[in-house]
Amino acid sequence: MPSPLDRRALLLASASTMAACGAVGRKEDAARATDAEAARAELFSHLRGVAHGQSPIAAEERVARRARAARLLAAHGADAVLVEPGATMSWLTGVSFGRSERLFALLLCADGSQAWICPAFEASRVRAKIAECGGEIVAWQEHEHPSRPLAAELERRRVGVLLVENSVRHVHAGRLAREWNGRIALGDAWLVDLRARKDAHELALLRRANELTQLALSTVARTLRPGLSGDEVAARMAAAHAALSMKGSWCLALVGERAALPHGDNSPRPIARGDLLLVDTGATLLEYQSDHTRTWCVEGEPEDEARRAWVATRDAQQAAYAAIKPGARCKDVDAAARATLERAGFGGGYEALTHRLGHGIGVEGHEDPYFDGGSEVVLEPGMTFSDEPGVYREGRFGVRLEDIVVVVEGGADHFGTWPKDWEAP
Repeated sequence: MPSPLDRRALLLASASTMAACGAVGRKEDAARATDAEAARAELFSHLRGVAHGQSPIAAEERVARRARAARLLAAHGADAVLVEPGATMSWLTGVSFGRSERLFALLLCADGSQAWICPAFEASRVRAKIAECGGEIVAWQEHEHPSRPLAAELERRRVGVLLVENSVRHVHAGRLAREWNGRIALGDAWLVDLRARKDAHELALLRRANELTQLALSTVARTLRPGLSGDEVAARMAAAHAALSMKGSWCLALVGERAALPHGDNSPRPIARGDLLLVDTGATLLEYQSDHTRTWCVEGEPEDEARRAWVATRDAQQAAYAAIKPGARCKDVDAAARATLERAGFGGGYEALTHRLGHGIGVEGHEDPYFDGGSEVVLEPGMTFSDEPGVYREGRFGVRLEDIVVVVEGGADHFGTWPKDWEAP
């Protein structure tokens, strides 16, 4: 007799098949979509009782972050940094604000003071948003444009060197350069020093986010059968993440030869017996990101070379993990994975592994530094990365395995459990 989970999966598969057989009108399509969504929610309802057990980043932690950011400015020969809305602004202040053609930005100075550059008509809204973290408001009127008031503020604060955070748009930096006689420099090195090494609270959030995504992925895998599409796999991942109280679920689910391109071929392709299924997925837990990839055969056995590729990819992932330790360079970790694939007969360089080995991860899914063959960044405890080698054979199959690792004293650690074989994630 099938388990309750299997019975719910069969009902959902039936609903999905009916929806795919042809619509008779928009109302019917909408009703089927609603029914399918409800069925998915029910399929993973048992995950709702799984607690994440984590607390969000507190205001006092952000105060300490801003103080350290200010100290690092002096170490990088700068007097201030300009930050537009995005991951770094939120990480420093907890403030989020939509981007438009009008500049809204944080000016953080090496003396620890801060100001907010904003359109004058937004000043009252900005004042409410920054109430917790404080700072002066430098408002600009529509006829002025932001560069002139910003230049005047930099002069008033005696800023000689201004860093711009990586995501600041070049149009704002360029216009400021026309109004101001100081020096503008890219703050990429400052940003790596600031955010690359995670503290204990951040690591706990990252660990739990990735453990929960592994739980979601393994739970979804038990509901899959031949005939389902990659889109349905992604929809089930979203439902499982939602049941676990994770936000912003995303999923790349690639069937058979569709996985031979690392970012996929989105054309429809149902799972067939003997296909490898590649699922790359993640979500957000209290600002922090998860990112995991598993490749497995839902039913039957894949071709011999695909099985060999899976084993070689797992070995490459472990070789890279063994190379991670304080003092090693990012490029050396990437090289360890490629050397393993070459020894297994899948070619050197980018022949099998067509992309870098991995990326940094934190409040952004992809952030500096990166495991790539040109990176001289030296690993330090607290740095977190994806370790995701792969073997891709266009027109046939693709294999990728991805886990999140952290540099620790004397070596490395990883979040969750490692993949074991090609039969299950």
